[in-house]
Amino acid sequence: MPTVSAHVALTLAQHIDAVFGVMGNGNAYFLDALEKQTEATFTAVRHEQGAVVAADAHFRASGRIAAGTSTYGAGFTNTLTALAESVQAHVPLVLVVGDEPTSGPRPWDVDQIALASAVGARTYTVGRADAAATTVIAIEHALTYRVPVVLAIPYDVASLEAGEVPAAPSPRVPAPLAPRGAFAEGMLDEIAAALAGAERPFLLAGRGAWLSGASTALGELAAATGALTASSALGRGVFPETQYDLGVTGGFGADGAMELIHTADVAVVFGASLNQFTMRFGELFAPGTTVFQIDIAPAATHAHVGGFVRADARVAAEALVDRIGTITVADPWRESIDVASARAYDNGDDLAPDGRLDPRSAARRIAEMLPEDRIVVSDGGHFIGWANMYWPVAAPDRMMMVGTAFQSIGQGWPSVVGAALARRESTIVLTSGDGGGLMAIADLESAVRAAGGRGMAVVWNDAAYGAEVNLYGLKGLAEAPMRIPEVDFAAFGAAVGAEGVVVRTLADLDRLEAWTAEDPSSRRFLLLDLRISGDVIAPYQQEIIRVNS
Repeated sequence: MPTVSAHVALTLAQHIDAVFGVMGNGNAYFLDALEKQTEATFTAVRHEQGAVVAADAHFRASGRIAAGTSTYGAGFTNTLTALAESVQAHVPLVLVVGDEPTSGPRPWDVDQIALASAVGARTYTVGRADAAATTVIAIEHALTYRVPVVLAIPYDVASLEAGEVPAAPSPRVPAPLAPRGAFAEGMLDEIAAALAGAERPFLLAGRGAWLSGASTALGELAAATGALTASSALGRGVFPETQYDLGVTGGFGADGAMELIHTADVAVVFGASLNQFTMRFGELFAPGTTVFQIDIAPAATHAHVGGFVRADARVAAEALVDRIGTITVADPWRESIDVASARAYDNGDDLAPDGRLDPRSAARRIAEMLPEDRIVVSDGGHFIGWANMYWPVAAPDRMMMVGTAFQSIGQGWPSVVGAALARRESTIVLTSGDGGGLMAIADLESAVRAAGGRGMAVVWNDAAYGAEVNLYGLKGLAEAPMRIPEVDFAAFGAAVGAEGVVVRTLADLDRLEAWTAEDPSSRRFLLLDLRISGDVIAPYQQEIIRVNS
């Protein structure tokens, strides 16, 4: 007869086809049932944090919910940083874990429900009679609120026989949030009128706009109003007409592009939270700019917003297109702008004054050789400026920054695992620093195994925790704790089956060009160990330094 764990596995597999994790006492029966009785794919990672990270990256890359799994106690506590990241990034996933027996905690048990709650994740605990239904409820909660949930299987319940698996309803997901009430409709009228009368209209969209499927409507709105466009870091590529798009706002943005945005007279924001980085710490818009925001948040998320509509980005964008109709814009602002020049970044030098690689020129050269069909996944750290500035992507689901919501590092390698399974035809490109790369080094093996010749990594190796050196070293604090002995990541890669290349000059990057031309089925995972200068500070970091000085 099926066990409680089998009820969970069989029900979960009806809605989730990818599970990542580390096997232990608490989830052994669950994984046994998953492997033997379902079509779901289980991919082992080497650290429990990686189970959540991989499931997180899988959703960001594909829009399909995935699951992670770990044992109880130490296995569960190892997931907490990644769980907090997924909560703050609004990524739905299910974490299936073992838990203390119903008879009470053992010496090695901890209060897992309290720990999950502390980082913002709800726990659903299954029993002998309700495992299937509880599993569906957990999935529905994750999808409805766009958050991770914990699905706990008490140790003494896991292997109990529970009878035939009952039919369970499919998870129900709410319809897109439509504007409600006379105030919301009136505000949409006001936004449409403002855009129609604007001389320098500007549209900004974030990841929420992408998740809502607003790209087409936003493109129509931009065309109808002659607006220039831009995105948050997590929304890049959401606007279909790149010739009028200024790129990413905030510290990743080009100076010329940010100056243009500062001259806008009307700005409408769709599905972007307007955090301090997107807003350039309050300096993105000029004091005279009329700013409207459309979001599913309960209220406006920045003090500079003058009008707010709570609604799904796609629904609202379509409503605005209908309101504006086929207006004729005389001499559209965007036609007078040299967008390509405004988006230009500093080319950098071949080598920095200290003789090490200039990360700007290295990033530009790598961009010329990367496979066109690529998914970029990013760890956290000072280096995030280089990929975000110099490596264009076609859509928001092709650039993922896993860790930035919680300001963490060390989630890069397992991100490759989830993205590789989600997008089996694309090349997965990891950008990581040496600090974060070492923190998650156990899952370098997982990344190489999962992606194979469809995977590569660029490690920006400056022998330091660069963000800390740039912020606190410049203030005169002791730098010894901020420094890392230079590590040979190329050798690390070779040890687990990758091809490792130490890159000290731009000419050393020629191997990437040759690798890109090779058949992914026969080439190996490529790890580029870039020995970069820590003296070249990314513009976004310079902005942070200025604000915190």
